[in-house]
Amino acid sequence: MRVLLDTHAFLWLITDDDRLSGNARQTFLNTENSLFFSAASLWEICLKKSLGKISLKDGWLQAIQEEMEINTIQWLPIEMTHCAEVTELPFHHRDPFDRMLIAQAIAEEMKLLSRDSRLANYAIELIW
Repeated sequence: MRVLLDTHAFLWLITDDDRLSGNARQTFLNTENSLFFSAASLWEICLKKSLGKISLKDGWLQAIQEEMEINTIQWLPIEMTHCAEVTELPFHHRDPFDRMLIAQAIAEEMKLLSRDSRLANYAIELIW
């Protein structure tokens, strides 16, 4: 199964955070799944770090890259088709980063690993 990781899910997965559900952890560890990390999520992390909303240790970008490699997480760039898909989304959710992840999940026919139950209002399969 192709799974797009929401930003919080990615961070919690690579830090083994207790807030992860058992199903989320199992999905992440299942080597038959293809996992993806979006450019939108990295952008969100960078923005929140610059605003002081999250604290990251020195070398955080290198750590993210290493975790992606170790866990065979594929990079998902933002494509023009993803941007166009955003224009078709109803406004159940207003967060621009989440809206891009939803659009990418729809366009790429992926499931979305996220704790945010509001995302279930869209035409995607939510895993948590």
